[in-house]
Amino acid sequence: MNEFAIHFHPLLMDFILRIKETLAEGLVAMCIGMGTVLLFLCLMIVSMIIMSAIVKKLNQIFPEAVSQAAGIKKVISSNDEEIAVAILSAMLKK
Repeated sequence: MNEFAIHFHPLLMDFILRIKETLAEGLVAMCIGMGTVLLFLCLMIVSMIIMSAIVKKLNQIFPEAVSQAAGIKKVISSNDEEIAVAILSAMLKK
């Protein structure tokens, strides 16, 4: 027998073996879970790309109606002089 060999108590060896089995089972469960999430995300990305292509085709077939108000320009009255006078009077009151 090797004089430098480490001898463990049988209960300790049993505990170490159970820890190894538990870690192996945990690793398998982790890989299955991560694989499932990766598969779901890839499936979601592919489905979004397909839906985008379908919506682009549908927009070409059924274009949105352009409202008539889009071509009319709004006339904005300019009160720049009044605003400038108000700012100047506020500055002079200080």
